[in-house]
Amino acid sequence: MTQAENTDRPRIRLKPKANARGLRHGFPWVYANDIVTDRRTRKIPPGALAVLEDDKRSPIALVAVNPVSKIMCRVLDRDLEAQIDAAWFKTRIARALALRERLYDAPFYRLIHAEADGLPGVVIDRFGDTCVVQPNAAWAEMRLDALAEALIAVTGVRTILKNASGRARGLEGLDEVNATLRGTAPQAPLPVPMNGATYMADLAEGQKTGLFYDQRPNHAFAAGLVHPGASVLDVFSHVGGFALAMLAGGAAQALSVDGSAAALDLARQGAGASGLADRFQTRQGDAFEVLTELGQEGAQFDVVICDPPAFAPSRQALDAGLRAYERIARLAAPLVKPGGYLGLCSCSHAADLGRFRDASSRGIGRAGRQAQLIHTGFAGPDHPQLPQLAESGYLKAVFYRL
Repeated sequence: MTQAENTDRPRIRLKPKANARGLRHGFPWVYANDIVTDRRTRKIPPGALAVLEDDKRSPIALVAVNPVSKIMCRVLDRDLEAQIDAAWFKTRIARALALRERLYDAPFYRLIHAEADGLPGVVIDRFGDTCVVQPNAAWAEMRLDALAEALIAVTGVRTILKNASGRARGLEGLDEVNATLRGTAPQAPLPVPMNGATYMADLAEGQKTGLFYDQRPNHAFAAGLVHPGASVLDVFSHVGGFALAMLAGGAAQALSVDGSAAALDLARQGAGASGLADRFQTRQGDAFEVLTELGQEGAQFDVVICDPPAFAPSRQALDAGLRAYERIARLAAPLVKPGGYLGLCSCSHAADLGRFRDASSRGIGRAGRQAQLIHTGFAGPDHPQLPQLAESGYLKAVFYRL
């Protein structure tokens, strides 16, 4: 941060009808249409700091500004004089680390979950002595050096990778260029122990940060549903997610389905590292087509899990996304043996739990199956929710007995 940025920060004012009370009570975003915009505010460079005021010019918070984003301001601190430097990052990271070290025996977890950990738009996943950072907001992109310095000082990791993929960065006007911020990028997938299995995470070329930690408790619940001799199907399996956990939990056979050959190769490597290769099979293809084919083949399994990508990433895509979730349930339900279990997941923040659950139940009913809803799961505690921000609780998993 420059000295001028600290001493002469611009002021941004809310419109009279904006929800200033919600911001004072913890809501972390200010949308562009809630701000009085003029030539001066539009000239504020993306990522710069400003003081947010209500319509009566009373200060509310220190915010990061991005005039090119619909989320024009992100609340960083209630201290209007706060310096967003390495020391500031160290405080936030240390607080987040204390929670994870209380929860997990090994350093494999989501270390920073954006707004819920006080770093808006920033995601950091930890893989032993390597961290993968997703700076999905302009303010964080501008301060990557300070963030990396703090991350090493607090955690002791040796390598920090920047992952620039994902829709969020595009909405902020940011590039898609990955980088190695500190250390040397691993040349091979890293083994990650979870729920009695070993998963292989490709930190350089894999999806997102290389592994999805959010499903860890739902993997564990699914593993508890299997019995010796059980057969299981994991659709949209990525690197073996539910399948490997259920095999480690005692299932006799597992079939993983995914459209990515690279992801399935990592799943097979994970099965081998877990000593489960002889009970693990894969099938590459479009999930809807494979589900249809398995139905035509008369295949049935004791447990079927479907964990698709976000079918409803925005409100505009909600109706189409709900239809897709319903269709998944309709195709998957006939593949469950009588008395077996069906798990359906959604990572779409635009589809709340009620809508997703209703779509899933409709699909099961349209398949001619009767169901008992036995469990609702969410992301693990290394993905804490900010109570004022519904989007931070994006993951839902519903488990049925058919």
